[in-house]
Amino acid sequence: MKSATMAKREREVALIMKINKPYDRKVVEGIARFTRTNTNWRVYVEDEPLAKIPDLHRWKGHGIIADLDDGAVVEAITGLQIPVVNVGGAIHDESWSFDAPYVTTDNTAVGQLAAEHLLDRGFQSFAYCGLRKTPFNPWSRIRGSVFQKAANDRGFDCSIYRGRHNDPRRWEEVQTSLCRWLDPLPKPLGLFACNDTRGRHVLESCRRLGLRVPDDVAILGVDNDEMMCELATPALSSIELGTDRIGFEAAALLDDLMAGKRVPKKRRWVEAAPIGVVMRASTNSLAVDDNDVAEAIAYIRDHVGRGVQVSEVTNHVDLSRSTLDNRFKAQLG
Repeated sequence: MKSATMAKREREVALIMKINKPYDRKVVEGIARFTRTNTNWRVYVEDEPLAKIPDLHRWKGHGIIADLDDGAVVEAITGLQIPVVNVGGAIHDESWSFDAPYVTTDNTAVGQLAAEHLLDRGFQSFAYCGLRKTPFNPWSRIRGSVFQKAANDRGFDCSIYRGRHNDPRRWEEVQTSLCRWLDPLPKPLGLFACNDTRGRHVLESCRRLGLRVPDDVAILGVDNDEMMCELATPALSSIELGTDRIGFEAAALLDDLMAGKRVPKKRRWVEAAPIGVVMRASTNSLAVDDNDVAEAIAYIRDHVGRGVQVSEVTNHVDLSRSTLDNRFKAQLG
């Protein structure tokens, strides 16, 4: 039987998160890393939407880590006299009355990283596919505005799409709207999607329009949901976020708050930088205006594994070696 002293040291913590979301799921991995070295935590976590919030009238917990991008969650935990740490993506304005420390993604860095990746691929036309504005997705607008500014600063245009619908049940309406936006944009196009789900929406639109990915449209997502990225055709490049650090920092912060420690202001607002781009087939190309050079690059990429010969490439595009040499130099230096 545990001693009374040990029992007092134990902390019961609820993780109120959408475990089916790749972002939340990866944050939980960081929290789990903290708990492996802090074994006095007992964790309540459920993946069923109706069960993710415990019965707060009966639950005698000591702290909560929550994704506060859900208004129902905010309403349910408002007024609780226990520490809460927010790991959601929303940066709330002055009307936000729920005072909770905030550990989340550096969305400015995400937008900048996306721009650098696509600029490095040689693109001169850019687009951002975000989400319809809600109070809980300002992260989408931040990523898009930073991406657009980075392109504009280099002298390039960037079209932004948010659309009218976020509901996947309105799939055909989503696709109709996306295709209308995407079709007239100049190609080749470097496109940044606010997350992997949106990236897969754009992949489907490209398929419907007969656009080649990555040669006509290169697509970069966010979250690096490996299963969904690899299931995409072609496989989706994506930005890996610093979610492990977010989870670990949130857990360490909550542990100190539950212990009654004074927490400095700089620890009450933490934005974790993204880890980097995980490149897959959807951005594995170089942007060129010459259709024959683009076709040659695509042929080399598709056949390099077996040792493609120069003569095969020239035959494929029906150009002489010297002509193709000169046009490669003109496009790629």
